[in-house]
Amino acid sequence: MSRGWESKDVESQQAEAAARRELARKPQLTPEEIRRNAERHSLELSRARVLKDLEAAVNERRRHQLEAALDFLNRKLAALD
Repeated sequence: MSRGWESKDVESQQAEAAARRELARKPQLTPEEIRRNAERHSLELSRARVLKDLEAAVNERRRHQLEAALDFLNRKLAALD
């Protein structure tokens, strides 16, 4: 049996209130922290891609390029800490 509009509206209001409470509990990040988190995420994705490419690389020059890229990404990640 379907529920009436009133109960659905109450349910959506409760869900919105729960979402607001959840946001209030999370620590607010500064713009700098948001930027650093985004940069870290981007570097980690790049690092994962380089590692995957390195596993498949057979050409010695390409492997050397990928190893240099991996070293660069590792240094950038370490600098963020």
